[in-house]
Amino acid sequence: MHKLNGKRALVTAGAQGIGLAISRRLIEAGCHVFVHYRTSAAAARDLENDAKALGRRYAHAAADLTEPSKCDRLVSDAAKFLGGLDVLINNAGSLIARRTLGEADDAFWAEVMSLNLGSARRVTRAAMPHLTAAAKTGGGASVVNLSSLAGRKGGHPGSLVYSTAKGAILTFTRALANELGPQGVRVNAIAPGMILGTSFHNTHTTAESARATVAGIPLGRGGNADDVARAAVFLASEYDGFITGATLDINGGVYAC
Repeated sequence: MHKLNGKRALVTAGAQGIGLAISRRLIEAGCHVFVHYRTSAAAARDLENDAKALGRRYAHAAADLTEPSKCDRLVSDAAKFLGGLDVLINNAGSLIARRTLGEADDAFWAEVMSLNLGSARRVTRAAMPHLTAAAKTGGGASVVNLSSLAGRKGGHPGSLVYSTAKGAILTFTRALANELGPQGVRVNAIAPGMILGTSFHNTHTTAESARATVAGIPLGRGGNADDVARAAVFLASEYDGFITGATLDINGGVYAC
């Protein structure tokens, strides 16, 4: 991943679960990294030791990405600290709660959409001038959006709103790739399946449901955060490559189309 040496990356929700694994992998691959978090302050601070040991610049900040002004401030602070942005990882998102169509009122729909789709839109919009500037001088820039297998298949019962938001991330990715391609910015998505050991599944998936899901995975195991992180870093490292508008499915062989 030598292509990432010296590249500057912003990772949203980058201090827990999949985001934390991505942040670590980017640092190992040569990136200077700015990590966003909402509540994981201790983990964000701990990453600084990893970054310093490898000679990387590193900083972190808390922000509520459902608030537009906080998104603008986060991107501004990250770009100022790093001296620009070459890579953006839009990882922030959550199921929030399992609710059926009848249980999900307008306020809940708005909350889930704002956190999952709205945060990616707001942060990317704020980052776009920095990414396009980097593309002109550095040979390209890269955005990686985190979707989900739920965005492909509809998810388990109670994940209707989340699945809809993650499906929209896939369309957002394709449309944005068309829009930003002429400016040298590639945009791709990752759609993880059952990734064990994350706060998402620890909170929203029962042990029985997890076992049943794993039983249907051709590779015979659930994924882990590093399975996703390696793919994210690959897409980021191809900042001057030919892959854009694509979705990389990471689900152990579950049929996802």
